[in-house]
This record gives sequence, C-alpha cells and structure tokens, in this order.
Amino acid sequence: MAISDIAFSGAVKAAQEKHGSRRSYAKMEARGGWADAVTQSLRDFIAARDSFYLGTANAAGQPYIQHRGGPRGFLKVLDDHLLGFADYAGNSQYISLGNLSENNKAFICLMDYTTQTRIKLWGEAEFVEDDPQLLKRLIDEGYEARPQRAFVFRLKAWDVNCNQHIRQRFAEDEADPGVRALEARVAELEAQLRSAGLEPNEEVSLETAK
Repeated sequence: MAISDIAFSGAVKAAQEKHGSRRSYAKMEARGGWADAVTQSLRDFIAARDSFYLGTANAAGQPYIQHRGGPRGFLKVLDDHLLGFADYAGNSQYISLGNLSENNKAFICLMDYTTQTRIKLWGEAEFVEDDPQLLKRLIDEGYEARPQRAFVFRLKAWDVNCNQHIRQRFAEDEADPGVRALEARVAELEAQLRSAGLEPNEEVSLETAK
C-alpha cells in the first residue's frame, strides 16, 4: 500500500486512469511516493507559518474548512508524526470540535504565498481537554488570547503540491526586498528635501532645485 493511497482511493485512481495521469502517479509511488513523517524541511516550513487551513468532516461526510491563525510558529511539531497548537477562545461555533468528535480524519493545507508553495498534510486529529502539560507546550508566550484546549494532529502523509495558479502575496513583515529598497530610497530622498527646507509633497521648480 502506497502512502498516497490515503488520498488516492480506488475511485481517484479510476479517475486518474480515465484522464491519463495514473501512469505518472504510479511511477511516483514506485519511487517511494509521499512522506509520512516530519522532515527538517517540513519542520522549518511549519515554523514560519502564521496561518493554515484545517479541513474536517462530520459523520455524514459534510466537509468544513476553517482558517487558523496566530503568531509565526503557533503550529508546533511535537515529534516526527505529531503536530499541535493551542486552541484559543473564538466564535464558539465548535464545528471542527464537533466534527472531530465523530470523525477523526483531518487535513491541513499550509501556504507560503511569498514563495508560492503549498504543502498538504493528511492525518487524524483531536481536541484534548484538561491536559495542562500538553497545553503548556503549545501556548505562545505573549500572545493575548485565552487558551481553552490543545489540538493534536497525527500525521499520516504529506506532499508538496504544484504551485500553478498560486498568486504571490506578501504580509507586511514579508515585503519584497525590491519594494523595501525603493521605500528606503524614497525615505532618503524625502530626508534630503527636508534638509533643503522643502516638504516632500511640495512642488519643486527646476529653478528652485538648482
């Protein structure tokens, strides 16, 4: 059984066969296929994330996608197969909590829009109540939110997905180095104008500029 069988069910493989991609995926599986443990590269990728998307479904199969966010690295690697984060007080809908109580299958999608990288993680998850030691490992010091419980995710498989159609975006603290260089140059020129007794938004004639 290939690790990717967690996603490539019989129906999925039939669709791949019908549309011409099964042969390439079969070759991928023969070469070893997807990973099922945290590597150093995945650990580093997770540590740099400040958000991700969590997928769950209820017993009837109704899916739900939830955005989770926090300080960079709030999703923590506990060991080579276990991830976790502190679940803070929110809108109290408890959809993910309820779903996992009757269907422990879960999915995490990690995005890095700056490098247009998407990593998909399949596994099983649960919310853990009344485990102060575990919660202590997951709490982010200085983060102003009230932790309620721990979330743990047991990794079964992961894959780096194609970056096609991922639009590049930058958070405020991830500004493109080229943009930062331009901003620094603008600030420098504005300082020169002020030292010449001019305001940056003041029109300057060629005569004045001489």
